[in-house]
Amino acid sequence: MSNSSIYEGLGTLGQDVRGYASPEEAILERVANPHSGTAYLARFVAPEFTSLCPVTGQPDFAHLVIDYVPGDWLVESKSLKLFLTSFRNHGAFHEDCTVAIGKRLVELLAPTWLRIGGYWYPRGGIPIDVFYATGPVPEGVWIPDQGVPPYRGRG
Repeated sequence: MSNSSIYEGLGTLGQDVRGYASPEEAILERVANPHSGTAYLARFVAPEFTSLCPVTGQPDFAHLVIDYVPGDWLVESKSLKLFLTSFRNHGAFHEDCTVAIGKRLVELLAPTWLRIGGYWYPRGGIPIDVFYATGPVPEGVWIPDQGVPPYRGRG
């Protein structure tokens, strides 16, 4: 498979895309995994993720870590960035945002395994950390710690 054929049909990569008003509107894209059949971990980190409190409309901030063991597909990173930024004007609780992102990626990619850690900064003085995984870690895959310390200013 040539490199150019892997990228055919992508709507965001190499294009001027302004973003999306909501996660429901956002288009996540995938590309063929050139190492399908090889068990390895891919990680995306979004240390400045934002959404809105569904009650007050105030901004909420999180450090997201998305780990997945790809199957036949990889998430196209620009579309992932645009998807994550679509939450900036989206009102939802921390748990909803974190789990919805994980489930949307699972639906798109059908990965061998996926986990997402949502390390949310305090709301009302309480940090909320949310974790979602599709099951046990696949045997033989090195899964490093997500590297986010327990809350002490998260910095």
